[in-house]
Amino acid sequence: MDLDALRDDIPVLEEIAYLNTGASSPAPRSVVEATTDWIEYHNFEAPIDEGIYPHAWDSYEAARETIAPFLGVSPETIALTSSTVHGINLIVSSIEWQPGDVVVRTDLEHPAGVLPFDRMADLHGIEVRTLETTDGRIDRDELATAVENARLLAMSSLTWSHGTRLPVEEAVDIAHDAGARVLIDAVQSPGQRPVDFEAWDADFVAGSGHKWLLGPWGAGFLYVAPEAIDALAPRGIGYRSVEESGATSYEYKTGAPRFELGTASPAPHVGLAAAIDLLESIGMETVQTRIERLTDRLKAGLGERLISPRTYESGLVTFDADDPEATVERLAEAGAVVRSLPYPDAVRASVHGFNTAEDVDRLLAEL
Repeated sequence: MDLDALRDDIPVLEEIAYLNTGASSPAPRSVVEATTDWIEYHNFEAPIDEGIYPHAWDSYEAARETIAPFLGVSPETIALTSSTVHGINLIVSSIEWQPGDVVVRTDLEHPAGVLPFDRMADLHGIEVRTLETTDGRIDRDELATAVENARLLAMSSLTWSHGTRLPVEEAVDIAHDAGARVLIDAVQSPGQRPVDFEAWDADFVAGSGHKWLLGPWGAGFLYVAPEAIDALAPRGIGYRSVEESGATSYEYKTGAPRFELGTASPAPHVGLAAAIDLLESIGMETVQTRIERLTDRLKAGLGERLISPRTYESGLVTFDADDPEATVERLAEAGAVVRSLPYPDAVRASVHGFNTAEDVDRLLAEL
């Protein structure tokens, strides 16, 4: 498949200029069909053939075998979750917090990376330090100071507010040197550029497939580094979490699949695996090149309204508007879908590989 064929496979693009992938992308028709085909087979044919449970079990593992290498890791390090915030909560709830433990987060985090730690502060008396940033940038020296005596650093790989690419590998090194583990919210990265979670060297990485990966809702993933798995004490358990569900005593699985509990539907992850196959058939370098070219075009047209960096870092482009919410509503009526942001008080467009110069020009003309 090429990018033109991908665009033709997304029905809504016949009607609108969809520039809101950073929130959620419409899935291609082939991805939706892979998902619904699985549901039909599971209910209509699997009971006669291999059986409902064996079919589901095989589907979990087949999806994991597709998702993991796309993220640069091995299958046993990936848990199949429902969303990014689900994965974050699995990690946060599995750390045995002590009063006074310190978590450091940036002031650029999505609520998914804020609320779980606020809850731990209420429950366990941990301290949450917020690292202030400037124009979507982290100061390395200030980060090093902030993580002194911290137990965990939680940050995004790409900021949802500015579209800036944060220095994940450097931040991980700084945190590890201070004795802190690192949890990365990576939901904005896979699908718009090549990623390698293992190279990041973070302890935990959470993400989801409904944005840049073009998958259905409900298909998240959680990476747990092998050397970090024993630092966690899972609070939940089920027959998919353990080595032998019928044993007289339980033993958690050795890797991240220990966080999977029971009969969750494999269908969303089947769809995500189909979406990943589709993106890999195009090539992530090709996708990223298109995104870069179109964001350059959009930024040039925005002129002084641009808030995001002028040079390319991601497909997220934030810009100033007198009344962001009213602007988003007006643009939607004109067939250009973007979103407003609470911080900064602005409008954000998301440019994917399925977008075209005509989409960008339509947005600029309406502005």
